[in-house]
Amino acid sequence: MRPSVLDPLFAPITALPGIGPRLRPLYDRLLGRDGSPARVVDLVLHLPHTVIDRRWRPKLAEVRPGVLATVEVTVDQHRPPPPGRAKAPWRVHTHDDTGDLSLVYFKGDKTRLERLYPVGERRIVSGTVEMYDGMLQMAHPDRVVSVEDAASLPALEPVYPLTEGLALGHLRRAAAAALARLPALPEWQDAAHLARNRWPPFTDALRTLHAPAAPEDLDPESPAWRRLAYDELFAGQLALQLLRSHMRREPGRRSLGDGRVRDRLIKALPFVLTASQQQAVADISADLAADTRMIRLLQGDVGAGKTVVALIAMAQVVESGRQAALMAPTEILARQHFSTIARFAEAAGLRSALLTGREKGRTREAIVSALAAGELDIVVGTHALFQDDVAFKDLAFAVVDEQHRFGVHQRLALASKGEAVDLLVMTATPIPRTLVLTYFGDMDISSLTEKPAGRLPIDTRTVPLERLPEVVDAVGRAVASGARVYWVCPLVEESSEVDLAAAEDRAALLRTRFGTRVGLIHGRLKGSEKDAAMASFAAGDTAILVATTVIEVGVDVPEATVMVVEHAERFGLAQLHQLRGRIGRGDKPSTCLLLYKGPLGETAKARLAILRDSEDGFRIAEEDLRLRGEGDVLGTRQSGFPGFRLARLESHGALLPAARDEAAAALAGDPALASERGRALRVLLHLFERTEAVRLLQAG
Repeated sequence: MRPSVLDPLFAPITALPGIGPRLRPLYDRLLGRDGSPARVVDLVLHLPHTVIDRRWRPKLAEVRPGVLATVEVTVDQHRPPPPGRAKAPWRVHTHDDTGDLSLVYFKGDKTRLERLYPVGERRIVSGTVEMYDGMLQMAHPDRVVSVEDAASLPALEPVYPLTEGLALGHLRRAAAAALARLPALPEWQDAAHLARNRWPPFTDALRTLHAPAAPEDLDPESPAWRRLAYDELFAGQLALQLLRSHMRREPGRRSLGDGRVRDRLIKALPFVLTASQQQAVADISADLAADTRMIRLLQGDVGAGKTVVALIAMAQVVESGRQAALMAPTEILARQHFSTIARFAEAAGLRSALLTGREKGRTREAIVSALAAGELDIVVGTHALFQDDVAFKDLAFAVVDEQHRFGVHQRLALASKGEAVDLLVMTATPIPRTLVLTYFGDMDISSLTEKPAGRLPIDTRTVPLERLPEVVDAVGRAVASGARVYWVCPLVEESSEVDLAAAEDRAALLRTRFGTRVGLIHGRLKGSEKDAAMASFAAGDTAILVATTVIEVGVDVPEATVMVVEHAERFGLAQLHQLRGRIGRGDKPSTCLLLYKGPLGETAKARLAILRDSEDGFRIAEEDLRLRGEGDVLGTRQSGFPGFRLARLESHGALLPAARDEAAAALAGDPALASERGRALRVLLHLFERTEAVRLLQAG
């Protein structure tokens, strides 16, 4: 139950003055999380990203074009648009003792402007000044006040991220009203730690960022911002460690096995395991044989062979007379895993099945019945696996793929289908150390660092979009030689706002040259249509597959040797690396063409250069974190993962080890968080909505 001290913050946004039925949808769109309505706390944690600095008060002779200035002028005359020229602006001519300034209003209202600028009176106006026809002018000044009201003009005004239809002034007033509701919160940080870092109290830090006294206050390295970022990281580490201790406290069950099925399986593999695969198998095997529950992360680059490692672990569990499950975030990925697993499982005598939302009627009933009766050893599926009517005879091992696309509660829901279920989480995104601590801090970690033997390097090139006809010719030559080609576009249909090639349009264009050899796959197709498109491409019936990023993970067609990515500058580095990993899976040389629209900014240039120069996913992920931030590294901006509100890992990642250590120390001294500081820490967990961890506390 949430502490009552937080009630003012968790009230609906409409509790603030001036936010009624008309504005509420706009605030919901801007601040709502996971489809929930906006609350006061969402606005309090919605920080400005910059400030308007009105402290510079030059004379007109000192004004620099293109720079915001606040000037005091005398109003000389009004010049309305000439008759018959309605589109011409209304001009207000002003001066000071060093020069002249024209204030320009398009579609200006005569009554309002004459009241705002009485001739002969002085006004303070603030806005960006430009040169026009050799004269200084300011179009639609941001602020206009009389000299007597000069004190009402703030020297610094915060600028917030907005949504269409919501005015900055309204959001500023709403934020001020939200801050006025801030309750007196107990201090959850150690006093010595605060003093050592010179950090202010939590509520003072929030007020500083919403009403900065200097532009430097909004620097992520400022004491106020670092204090808030540390609190958020600390709450996350507390939650992860509570989850870990909860799972560790539950006694595990040994899955020893006798090695028969594993040996058959390994002999059936058409390749030798890499050194890091062998080490991961050994780590997982030891965990499964222990009497504590396993919570392990298996991370490996694209094509490093994680599914095979998971299958060998599953074989150990089956040898012990129990069952295993693998859950993937999308149907296409679940089917890809199943095709790998079924091929090798059959050779080892393992009984496996696929269960997604597409399996219906008698097919689904048969799978669910076989699972419950123990007639299936392994099931692969989507979130359909943890629906209420799915029961296992004895689930002992759960594998969750790309777990950052699932919530902790979904991870627990699958684990709750059995008794003391061991958990292996897999990700194809190599994760920098700071992000491992952030998202997977409750786990032991195994990393697959090599590519399977025989993989050839991928020739990666950057090509301007103007050379598109040459790229199409090159694709034609590749197809004529028997190659298969992925062609990736970022959008499904034309957007008037973003100048991107749409997948449907690109497929239509390519069909004018290659006819029925061009296939199309995107997220809006039905599952059966996606399967048909993938099967046709895998069989070679289509040679070119035009796709959105639905093919980013899990798709395995060894014959595909060319990858074309349009508007590569719009993708994150890690996402481009994932896409590139769809080729280079066979024994033939592969080429990745990154098409970009110039001119490129410095960040985009750096991103594409790193990808051109390196295939090391771990190095690429570190660079992606440095250039773009944590959400893009994990693909979580696309998948709706909440990420952080206040912490910026590129700026605050160095705070993570201290947050982790402090969380461990706090729980070691007070595992139930029952002391005075423990109760304050519960407030922190609720404030940052780590409520799953609080529920575990309450469950003991």
